[in-house]
Amino acid sequence: MSTFHPPRIRKRLLPDCSPSDRESALDLAGCASFEYTSEDREHLLENILDDCIGPGGTCWSGSRADVTESLIIAFDALQTVSRVIYEVEESQSERTQQIRIELSEDSGKTYRTVLNQEYTFSPHGATFQREDIRLAASVVTHIRLTVFPNKTGSGKATLISLRLYP
Repeated sequence: MSTFHPPRIRKRLLPDCSPSDRESALDLAGCASFEYTSEDREHLLENILDDCIGPGGTCWSGSRADVTESLIIAFDALQTVSRVIYEVEESQSERTQQIRIELSEDSGKTYRTVLNQEYTFSPHGATFQREDIRLAASVVTHIRLTVFPNKTGSGKATLISLRLYP
């Protein structure tokens, strides 16, 4: 009886590619100020920076239904941004939410779009989305997120988490 012996190969385990620990992320609370159009008193802007991420995590929500909301992150000093990770969720109603991310290199005078993404949510289907975007931006002064909550359907602008990496 012959015993199978798999071929010997050289191998090594790769490190996890998704930065799950906050140590490598920019400390946004410490290096930037936030401007926003509105926030629900039960879903404050601070929630996007806490550790309650993933489905069911805490979130920021605009205070007004069916109104486009904006968040602007104004850095205290020039920043390099190579990666943006954010999460969105909607489990209550069927709707399509769009997020636009723009960068400014001139103190918010002009912006260039780096992402325009739509998410169609359905309580009986897709309710959560995590995006991991690679960028090559070395002199960022501001980042603007514009959230269109109701491309179809009805709801408030929401965002569970936001992480930026140098």
